[in-house]
Amino acid sequence: MRKTARIAASAAAGLLALSSLTACANDSASSTADTGSGGGGGKGEHVKIMVGGLDKVIYLPAMLTQRLGYFKAEGLDVQLLSEPAGVQAETALVSGQVQGAVGFYDHTLDLQTKGKYVESVVQFSQAPGEVEVVSTKAASRITSPKDFKGKKLGITGLGSSTDFLTKYLAVKDGVKVSEFTPVAVGAGPTFISALQKGAIDGGMTTDPTVATILDKKVGKILLDMRTPEGSQQALGGAYPSSSLYMQTDWVNSHKDTVQKLAKAFVKTLKWMSTHSASEIAAKMPADYSQGDKTLYAEAIKSTLPMFTKDGVMPANGPQTVERVLKAFNPNIKNAKVDLSKTYTTEFVEKATG
Repeated sequence: MRKTARIAASAAAGLLALSSLTACANDSASSTADTGSGGGGGKGEHVKIMVGGLDKVIYLPAMLTQRLGYFKAEGLDVQLLSEPAGVQAETALVSGQVQGAVGFYDHTLDLQTKGKYVESVVQFSQAPGEVEVVSTKAASRITSPKDFKGKKLGITGLGSSTDFLTKYLAVKDGVKVSEFTPVAVGAGPTFISALQKGAIDGGMTTDPTVATILDKKVGKILLDMRTPEGSQQALGGAYPSSSLYMQTDWVNSHKDTVQKLAKAFVKTLKWMSTHSASEIAAKMPADYSQGDKTLYAEAIKSTLPMFTKDGVMPANGPQTVERVLKAFNPNIKNAKVDLSKTYTTEFVEKATG
């Protein structure tokens, strides 16, 4: 049964940052020995995938699949590229500069209202994996989203999923989106610096940034959405987030390649479910730990509950996402979205069968 995946508002800055990419989607399945940045090594069908932050734990399956050799085992030469915000990964996909994107599922709904059809072909997660943190200095003044009014809140980028979720949390607790200021600060060092300098009072981010913030004692957790339970509490249900999504037309014309990608990713998700956080951390590039392997393993451990074991869209997940977006997004609130075209389980079902 057809379904479809994600992307969001096109950012001019994102397009500038991506101008160096040259391949077009229609050229993607050619046989090549070019491994490029993060290539799979050896000849195979060449596929470019843009990730909304390769070192983010929420997108860990992308690099881990590469490191485990599962792409190569399927005869694929996958080139992993990275952008700091998911919205920029989406821009690269829609513009045809890459064939796949690893990012949040929620933008598929927003894009559909703009006439762009994209679908999640492998659903990595059942919870956002996001954490709303507040600076240590502002912790006494921000005890719930009700206190967002008048505050500066960090997000990865305007139009990103952190932007969407922050707006929802505010509206849910009676704060209008016009009553607080979203500030695009990325993730990692830039987010932490903004928190330390008071450029933001709090914000939404993921591991390993969260682990570093807590370790340095520059912030505290306000809402934790790294587990299904946390997602249920904050958002009222399972919230499918990180996924591999692709343009529907490309999926339909390259089913063999998509099936190989799905098989590789499902193998990774199964591997993750049977190995410890330390074992997973050991497989990742050394620089991802930023010099603290123990802290990095803890970051992975905290986020592991968000991942699915089979790549299948969680039951009622799309409905939760639609409800969240309708709460603040006028484009979706006033439009009829066909959820069946925002994802597909065709490929992951064959991969697990």
